[in-house]
Amino acid sequence: MQKKIVVVNAGPRKGWNTNTLVSEAAKGAEGAGAAVERFDLFRLEQYTGCISCFGCKRERNAGRCVCRDGLTPVLDAIRECDGLIIGSPNYLSEMTASFRALYERLIFQNLTYNVEKASCNARSIPVLLIMTSNAPDGHYAGLLQGYQQTLSRFVGPTKVLACGDTLQLKDYSKTDWPWTMFDPAAKHLRHETVFPQTCRQAFEMGAAMV
Repeated sequence: MQKKIVVVNAGPRKGWNTNTLVSEAAKGAEGAGAAVERFDLFRLEQYTGCISCFGCKRERNAGRCVCRDGLTPVLDAIRECDGLIIGSPNYLSEMTASFRALYERLIFQNLTYNVEKASCNARSIPVLLIMTSNAPDGHYAGLLQGYQQTLSRFVGPTKVLACGDTLQLKDYSKTDWPWTMFDPAAKHLRHETVFPQTCRQAFEMGAAMV
């Protein structure tokens, strides 16, 4: 039976780092024979993070967020899929607000507050978490470790791929004031030499999920 992989892009910029890596991971999964369903969070109908209604804590709703909005089809698709690929840029030392909204509702619907059985998730699925950042590689290792542990516990075994020191603009000279923190030449060189290797890694990790 063909496996189904859900791919979620929690970044807003078309054609840039997060979008590219998520797309490469999706290609890897497709190349390995999976059917891919993709969601771009910044292009969905309006949605929120967890509203703490505790509807998912009723036995009849266990493992199912009862809030109905733009994230509902995403959560429904993840609940039925065989693997999840999700990517987000890092903004101000955290994932995007769009990622956090999905993350809150994805995790909380499976959290039981029960000592004997912390999660009511009946279908453990592999997860690939991709994060892009302007900071150096490894800078957010602790942040990623926390996400990895929680996703592994409430969704399924999670692998992470971090891509640091990313290129933010095609032409840094066109900013209204100089971005003197960066070396544009070094940024472009890394994008041309290191980033393609990370893209290949994303592709391979997407394929391995299948």
